[in-house]
Amino acid sequence: MSSRLITTDVLVIGGGLAGERCAIEAAAAGNEVLILSLVPPRRSHSCAAQGGMQASLANCAKAEGDNPTVHFLDTVRGSDWGADQEVANIFADEAPVAVRELAHYGVPWSRVRGGKNSYFIKGEQVEIDEALENDGLIGQRDFGGTAKWRACYAAAGTGHAALYAVDSEVVRLGITVRDRTEAVSLIHDGSRCLGAVVRCLRTGEHFAVMAKATVIATGGYGRIYGQYTSNAVINEGTGASIALDTGIVPLGNMEAVQFHPTTLMPSGILVTEGCRGDGGYLLDKNMNRFMVELEPKKQELASRDVVSRHMQQVMRDGNGIDTPYGPHLWLDIRHLGEEHLRTKLLEVWDICRDFLGISPAESLIPVRPTQHYSMGGIRVNKDGEAYGLSGLYAVGEAACWDMHGFNRLGGNSLAETLVSGRIVGRLVAQRAAATELRADLGIGLDAVTAAEQRAAAWLAREGSGRGVYEIRDALGEIMMHKVGIFRTGEELEQAVTEIRELLDQCDRAVLRCKDPGLNPELTFALRLKGMLRLALTVAMGALARTESRGAHYRSDYPLRNDDEWLKRTLVRWGAAEDHPRFSYEPTGLIDLPPGHRGYGSDERIEMQQSLDDHNATVLDAQVGEGRLETTEAMGSRLKRGAWQEYVQ
Repeated sequence: MSSRLITTDVLVIGGGLAGERCAIEAAAAGNEVLILSLVPPRRSHSCAAQGGMQASLANCAKAEGDNPTVHFLDTVRGSDWGADQEVANIFADEAPVAVRELAHYGVPWSRVRGGKNSYFIKGEQVEIDEALENDGLIGQRDFGGTAKWRACYAAAGTGHAALYAVDSEVVRLGITVRDRTEAVSLIHDGSRCLGAVVRCLRTGEHFAVMAKATVIATGGYGRIYGQYTSNAVINEGTGASIALDTGIVPLGNMEAVQFHPTTLMPSGILVTEGCRGDGGYLLDKNMNRFMVELEPKKQELASRDVVSRHMQQVMRDGNGIDTPYGPHLWLDIRHLGEEHLRTKLLEVWDICRDFLGISPAESLIPVRPTQHYSMGGIRVNKDGEAYGLSGLYAVGEAACWDMHGFNRLGGNSLAETLVSGRIVGRLVAQRAAATELRADLGIGLDAVTAAEQRAAAWLAREGSGRGVYEIRDALGEIMMHKVGIFRTGEELEQAVTEIRELLDQCDRAVLRCKDPGLNPELTFALRLKGMLRLALTVAMGALARTESRGAHYRSDYPLRNDDEWLKRTLVRWGAAEDHPRFSYEPTGLIDLPPGHRGYGSDERIEMQQSLDDHNATVLDAQVGEGRLETTEAMGSRLKRGAWQEYVQ
């Protein structure tokens, strides 16, 4: 076999929690699996998750009465009715299994302490009796937008603990991992995905990996927001970009971008929602706890989109603390005490000491909302298989599966990585076992040659064009200030025009370093056009969606419009095409009818079509947009209508 081409049963692009969990399932079934990762897997962005993983275990007093149906209700309401309710149903049912499985892998979950325990709830210190028979069970804390305490946690380092445990299982199974490699394009014949072209970041060499099944698990695209994101530098949307380049696979709901209320000022490092779950306060410059007035019911624990908007408005109104880096607000966790902070919130304690030189037990923490999560991604069906290309799958944040809709609840993403990895990995394993790798190897070698030519063209380009990092920084400013927490038609139109100009500048950009290998500038240049294209789909999708839903807030269209916009945005844009192609599909079969979330505004335009009429057209409409058949029977998890028992 040529060194320019290798084969495997299953190719997993991305070495975070979702990718590794998928690989474990496929390898355990006897398949040869290859994982590609930009960084050593234990440095994947999954390790940055702090606060917890949602699962309805009902182990503690404040979780009493919780079950998958209640979790499903919270997830759909949190999504502002933008979620695929069948997927939310499957997810809520599977999450408890995923949490307990992690305990089996070795995750040191924080545990329930039987007897009297002191907590801060809505600013008041209360004492709760935990049942003695629950002593030692997996503990749970409060997170925004949930009816019950449901977030399972390992102090404030949940993602770190989970990733190390899962990666250890990858090592135990002998799964091959190639780090410092990047998939730069997909190999396909127009209907089947056959693998990917891979570039070695050390040498600059390209090779093809041909596979029976290919899984994209590269995380989100937060870095299109430049410095205004909590995402790692590797979260540049590479997986979504190479899928978009096919012109066949659509991306879903790219305009659905979440901002986390509390990131450290000015670094943008995440300060977990667990701080507010454990009783932390948000304060303005006058030491006023404004969330009590703005959201009396949920206060600091309203959903992330609601809290972020309120914080941004408080700063717009001149009640933020001005600094050379812009305004911020305060997070106050001093009253929780040093013992609590150094046990249940240790990572936050360390972050404050290391990056600010303060003790959070004695000082206020400067925070502001920052881009945090991408609800949009590669549109896949219930099985995680991409629309349009059989054999291509996506999991985790890279996918629009779509259980988050237009706002993700805290702790649901970490749970999704394990749940989707587990479910999709099983289906990928079945496909690989039933498939022969029969493909014209010339397709793979031709794709390698094309990738080599793209890299060579960048190195050969001469002139006085703008630098790639300058273009990146300009993009971040556009996205944050014109495609951010508050959006208007005028600003979005400006953003579209300005991003198009950056695309033109990208075609004339010149590299300072001309080395083919160990060249970070070239590596970034090869991603830049994809990042700009992703940003344009976000801005154009937001401009077209004339309503407010979850994290997508249009100041000029402030109402949620269920009559016209209970649908998912799809966008296709082949690498050789000048313009993206937008279309829409129904969000999915509706079980829980659209209603009030329980926090935020209840101003909306109600749907006029009956649920029966809506549901009757969903599947045909989705198939028309490229949905592939699923192997799992529809409605195979929680019983439809079960939510009625829990709604007054």
